[in-house]
Amino acid sequence: MPEPEVITNVCAMREVVQAKRALGKTIGVVPTMGALHAGHLSLVEKSIEKCDVTVVTIFVNPTQFNEKGDFDRYPQDLNKDLSTLAPLRVDYVFAPTTDSIYPPEDCLTIDVGRLGRILEGRFRPGHFAGVATVLLKLFHIIPADTAFFGEKDYQQLKVTERLVRDSHLPIRIEACPTIREEDGLAMSSRNRFLPEGARENAQSIYLGLQHAQCMVDSGETETEKIIQKLRQQIQTSGGSIEYVAIVDPETLEPVQTIRQAVVALVAIRIDSLRLIDNLLLQPKM
Repeated sequence: MPEPEVITNVCAMREVVQAKRALGKTIGVVPTMGALHAGHLSLVEKSIEKCDVTVVTIFVNPTQFNEKGDFDRYPQDLNKDLSTLAPLRVDYVFAPTTDSIYPPEDCLTIDVGRLGRILEGRFRPGHFAGVATVLLKLFHIIPADTAFFGEKDYQQLKVTERLVRDSHLPIRIEACPTIREEDGLAMSSRNRFLPEGARENAQSIYLGLQHAQCMVDSGETETEKIIQKLRQQIQTSGGSIEYVAIVDPETLEPVQTIRQAVVALVAIRIDSLRLIDNLLLQPKM
């Protein structure tokens, strides 16, 4: 199948979407930073299934990186991404330049409050301000009906939902399940940078999360005990823990006693590579 039409101009992208909406078409958008993998494609497929027109954005957003080295080594290959999308029925790819998204003397920054300062926000200060700012810009450029996000970046998903709610944007956020490798590792563009021999260490995240669910299945309700076991499993494998938390699925507030569904969130470092994952823990009713 042919590759999607690539649009780089902000005004042209907006005009295309507005024209499609005037014809009564529903628009789905999948925001990405490229380096597409099966996790991204699952979001694209969901958009194609549910919407008449699908737009995939490919933009490596500099304002959400805390470390310049991390930004510099982020893989960028638009031609490869277009080839990856070619088998799907994607209508448009929006691939703007940095200057078009952040024009000279750009003054817009979105503060998402406490939700952007806890967990990931503690270790990546300013990250969610960058995420929220670029998403607000993209949602104005592409006035879609639905935007599709993966649950793998759970806190980002909640920040996006809050952004849309608080700014009264007429767009629906649809959460899609995490896609995993055969060994359980959550798919991420960062996985390609795993040091040689470190794959088994990375697997400890999902194995630990699964063990946490087993503890809940066995009737454990004290989150501190579950967190301790999860930390032990990760540390035994050689991973360096940044945080392990069990929180309310909506507010991300810590939970001490499990009475309903909660989310376990984990962030670790393997050498210089940072990996995150999460799992919804469901108690027996």
